[in-house]
Amino acid sequence: MRKLFFIAMAVALASCNTDAVMSDTQSLPNYWDKNDTISFTIPQLDSLKQYNVFLHLRNTNDYRFNNLFLIVSMEFPHGKTIQDTLEYRMAKPSGEWLGEGIGNLKENKFWFREGVRFPEEGTYTLRIMQAVRNNGEVEGVTKLKGITDVGYSIEEASQQQ
Repeated sequence: MRKLFFIAMAVALASCNTDAVMSDTQSLPNYWDKNDTISFTIPQLDSLKQYNVFLHLRNTNDYRFNNLFLIVSMEFPHGKTIQDTLEYRMAKPSGEWLGEGIGNLKENKFWFREGVRFPEEGTYTLRIMQAVRNNGEVEGVTKLKGITDVGYSIEEASQQQ
């Protein structure tokens, strides 16, 4: 009976994110060092389809900021690289966390790119770095506390876009 329960739970959890063509997550030790680049290898996808690329981030109450700055780059198989500096809101003005989850852990799903094509044969590389700074300081936050996981997902874009 116990075995059946665990199988049912595994199936239920696996079916929660059926939109993702692929995804991956890397765990962090409850902080993100400013020198740590999170890298993901993405195999070639169908070059005729369009995809939406999302970034995923989990944080705890140890995160001290209401926003998040990221430097995100995607390297194509033949050397072309696109890079963006992005800002995402993490909390409401009241201090209440945005995202999904109960208690101390929240997960956010952020748009990175919409309608992306993967036309080149080979593997792509997605790199994510944190670029958070304290107000009035030039140097970035050395250890960004409260970040537990960083990831991405790729979903097929709907035909209505």
